Amino acid sequence: MGDIAIIDYGAGNLRSVNNAVVKLGYQVGITNNAEEILRAKAVIFPGVGAAGDTMFTLDKMGLMPVVRQLAAENRPLLGICIGLQVLYTGTEEGGWFDCLDIIKGRVKKLPSGLKVPHMGWNQVKIKKSHPLFEGIPDSSNFYFVHSYYGDPEDKSLVIAETEYGVKFASCVGRGNLVAVQFHPERSGDLGLQIYENFFKFAGIK
Repeated sequence: MGDIAIIDYGAGNLRSVNNAVVKLGYQVGITNNAEEILRAKAVIFPGVGAAGDTMFTLDKMGLMPVVRQLAAENRPLLGICIGLQVLYTGTEEGGWFDCLDIIKGRVKKLPSGLKVPHMGWNQVKIKKSHPLFEGIPDSSNFYFVHSYYGDPEDKSLVIAETEYGVKFASCVGRGNLVAVQFHPERSGDLGLQIYENFFKFAGIK
């Protein structure tokens, strides 16, 4: 296994994330082994589907404390889509599910009257400078598939926003933790640049 670990809890976008990283020339391991995840220099936490199901699976596989430890130790961690949403305190999806509580805030349903899921390309507007968006023009388009969005209590954690009926945080970060609502692995060259920037940010070259 290389310096990069993708957390394997059966998420639907595991292979496409892996393929994107391999395309960039990096060695990567898909693993649910706690020791391997904690040994990695950079960790990707992917996800699609429902946050409640994700929390159930993470709990069943004993991976919740691993993700919490990565965050507590300020290790380079990139959350993607559901991998972003479950970092929050909880989600309103399915009523209410407690999540990892790494980022204080709630995951809320997109406003009624919109076509959901929000699926396709949309602009990501950079709110503050961050290494993840190095060399990426403001208001670039990335690919989204989601019906819920994260709303952090601490707005200073918002790195980028996107508008779909409501302005929502499409990228949040604190220290070496960063997470995006969009799918870099489905966002062409700019998506690959997101991964490249994350690995550079993590000290992998």
